Amino acid sequence: MEIAWIGTGIMGAPMARRLLAAGHRVKVYSRSPEKARALNSAGASVSADPAEAASGAQAVFIMVPDTPDVQSVAARIEPVAHRGQLVIDMSTVSPEAEREIAQRFAARGADYLDAPVSGGEPGAIDGTLTIMVGGAEAAFARARPVLEHLGKRVTWMGPPGAGQMTKLCNQIAVTLTLEAAAEALKFAVAGGLDAAKVLEAIGAGAAASWQLSNLGPKILARDYRPGFFVKLIRKDLRLVAEAARKSGLALPGLALMTSMFNAAAAMGHDLDGTQAVAAALDSVANLK
Repeated sequence: MEIAWIGTGIMGAPMARRLLAAGHRVKVYSRSPEKARALNSAGASVSADPAEAASGAQAVFIMVPDTPDVQSVAARIEPVAHRGQLVIDMSTVSPEAEREIAQRFAARGADYLDAPVSGGEPGAIDGTLTIMVGGAEAAFARARPVLEHLGKRVTWMGPPGAGQMTKLCNQIAVTLTLEAAAEALKFAVAGGLDAAKVLEAIGAGAAASWQLSNLGPKILARDYRPGFFVKLIRKDLRLVAEAARKSGLALPGLALMTSMFNAAAAMGHDLDGTQAVAAALDSVANLK
């Protein structure tokens, strides 16, 4: 398949590599040209702008940081969109914006899917991402064989915007589970326990979670190297808050985690992994 890939950051680059390894012909574009050129060795060709990459492609993938970035890319590729083309946004952005963009591409006969992912950089590298898809079910059926190169669980969630809404549900659960893991380990250390043994013990029972098993060891080692940036989870929680307000919901756990990640950012951890929330916990947990 002729594919355009727009956005070659910490997630986009390994995902594009997987499509190249599967035998697809991939044109890439990045605002940072050196990041795009890094995929030359894997067989990608580099385009000068998004429209050049998207022109004639059977499928266009977008993986950029925030809603304005997706809107900008969509505006640049919309003039070259053609009937039957798949445009698949794998970023995490506003569900409302995705619905509006989907309508515009539908007017040109192109199928637009919002398909955000969960699993971080390791999942992008290994092709084990969870992919949540909104859009026309027939378009999802056409896209699924390609998406299965990228994820181990690919699920159609409903009409345009449903993928993004599902991803926001995911981020609520992820952040609160991460806080629970960080607090449990903090409590273990304060109680004089071997925190590594605690991690092993509780990770085998009802407390088990992806956050505990994957980020727990990094929290103990104070290893804050990013698999998913603090700045991006802060953006995601902003999107949750916007959607919650429109639904008339008060989510107290969301408010807590927004403040915790904002604290981590204020401490200089915006470009660290989300496990750096443990550093913010260090600053507020001690009563003495």
